[in-house]
Amino acid sequence: MLRRVFIGSVSWAYLALVYAFIFLPVAVLVLFSFQDGRLPVPPFNGFSTQWYEAVFADRKLMAALGNSMLVAISSSMVSCVLGFLAAYSLARYKLPGSALQRGLLIAPMTVSYLIIALGLLALLNALHMPLSLLTVGIGHVVINLPLCFAIIYASMGDHQINIERAARDLGASDFKVMALVTAPMLMPSILAAFFLSVTFSWDEFIIAFLLSRFDVTLPVEIWSMLRSGLNPKTNAIGSLVFLASVALLLILEFSLFGRTKKQ
Repeated sequence: MLRRVFIGSVSWAYLALVYAFIFLPVAVLVLFSFQDGRLPVPPFNGFSTQWYEAVFADRKLMAALGNSMLVAISSSMVSCVLGFLAAYSLARYKLPGSALQRGLLIAPMTVSYLIIALGLLALLNALHMPLSLLTVGIGHVVINLPLCFAIIYASMGDHQINIERAARDLGASDFKVMALVTAPMLMPSILAAFFLSVTFSWDEFIIAFLLSRFDVTLPVEIWSMLRSGLNPKTNAIGSLVFLASVALLLILEFSLFGRTKKQ
């Protein structure tokens, strides 16, 4: 009995330490975003929302936030579409060198973002393509496509083949089977790949820094702000991004994934 109590206490203490290690920096970030002072450092001088007002009044920050949303959503959509098509082709058809093709598709996941960014920068310069949000989006597709492919390919089981055959027997073309049968069955995996790609693209810095020029994303803008010293506005914008991410996660959990569990 005492041994169980001891093991349970140690387990709960370990769990509390793990959660504290993960969420304590976020809690400090949110706390000092309400700091009534010029520096976001202890001691806490009092509650104020002045830095949130300053964030919404900062045109550069709002533009960078919009750029990040645009790049994250558009590049994730392209990555999911290409990843789904690649996964469907390699899972449903016997293509020459399919194992090698799968390895090549997943290979960018093992390469440093810095190497990918430098390679893309050299390629874009050779093609005389100006740096912009489009080139940042291309870079994010390169890093997110392998992730989307891996998630969607792993969810394509043999149990779905019979449903696809039944659709073909009823007269559906290969395109209709893929778009109207396979894609809806894989929608939870596709959405998981999409939102995970959005998360990675949202806070990616190296590719966004090297492949952009005048229109920058939020991480690049925050980095430029931090070059001049600590700024409470960075805590405020970070807190807003964190709260938006948590809200999105809760919506998905209670709407999509909660409904999937009930089924």
